[in-house]
Amino acid sequence: MNTGKMIFSQLMDFMPWYEFQKCVERYSGNYKSKTFSCQDQFRCMAFAQLTYRESLRDIEACLRSMNSKLYHMGIRGKVSRTTLARANENRDWRIYADFAQILIHSARDLYSNDDFGLDLKETVYALDATTIDLCLSLFPWAKFRTTKAGIKMHTLLDLRGHIPAFVEITPARVHDVNIFDILIPEPGSFYIMDRGYIDYAKLYRLHLSCAFFIIRAKDNLRGVRIYSHPIDKSTGLRSDQTIRLKNYYSAKDYPEHLRRVHFFDSEHDQHYVFLTNNFSLPALTIAQAYKERWKIELFFKWIKQHLRIKSFFGTSQNAVKTQIWIAISIYVLIAIVKKRLKLDHNLYTFLQVLSVTIFEKIDIYRLETVNDNINTLSDSCNQLELFN
Repeated sequence: MNTGKMIFSQLMDFMPWYEFQKCVERYSGNYKSKTFSCQDQFRCMAFAQLTYRESLRDIEACLRSMNSKLYHMGIRGKVSRTTLARANENRDWRIYADFAQILIHSARDLYSNDDFGLDLKETVYALDATTIDLCLSLFPWAKFRTTKAGIKMHTLLDLRGHIPAFVEITPARVHDVNIFDILIPEPGSFYIMDRGYIDYAKLYRLHLSCAFFIIRAKDNLRGVRIYSHPIDKSTGLRSDQTIRLKNYYSAKDYPEHLRRVHFFDSEHDQHYVFLTNNFSLPALTIAQAYKERWKIELFFKWIKQHLRIKSFFGTSQNAVKTQIWIAISIYVLIAIVKKRLKLDHNLYTFLQVLSVTIFEKIDIYRLETVNDNINTLSDSCNQLELFN
């Protein structure tokens, strides 16, 4: 007797398909397609991300082995590697980029009140980029060096919920700081960056947009001290100063005063110097805020390890961007489901459980109970141990 929905179908029910269809119509995604729609393509690629498929042939073999269940998964078209490859090659990647932004907006609303370690009411972003290496002979359009190809994933991460608010995919040769040319600053928000984003003209435009930045200074920073603020050295602070830039071109690019905070990390025996245009926050909060920037490095590590964005199912620029944007959509979807169902799993555990229960017909909120039972069994005294 066919009762209940599969886990995969329950996950897909959290998708706003009406909004997805509007994205498809915006770019004529289903033009001249009668048997394999954009929704079929998205579901097949989502299945690949959730179950760690390695290739188009792998996707085809697994889905065809479950042919009787495809209809209940929402896949109406015939699944074949050539059809899926053609869809990834030709259908506009912006369909999936626009849809990912809709999911991101929904997720950020859900996580807007989450605590992220700092007592700040303002939105705090971490800005960074990660490079994904590619084979030059297969991806000549992404040429990076003489014998190397690659792409960069520029990401603005909302530290509340670890949701990517902005993503731009470029060839790896594009310098990180150039992302300021397309980034629209949000007034009143904080942008935390490493020293690779030092460009005083671009930082000044950020300042004029009424946004705040916290950035690690370069070792060759030359500034004239205007005023020194009192500090508590027992907290690790070494100085808190108002400065103006001394170099002629730097001062021309950023004509106003900056705040320089010097912090010593005794745990790692490291000195840090930060620059910011915010003069109201305590100096220690400035240092603590920069420490939170590390979460974007963890985000990059997580998606590279647990989603399919390092090996691709197609070699064209369109296919690569399509796969990355669908991977981002799946990451955000998992965060939305976890929040709405109030699950205690972290994202990693939730994704692992989903990967092995994708065809099961149980309520998705029961996965937490199933996982608890598995943990109870694994803690049994009869379980063999590798280390005593």
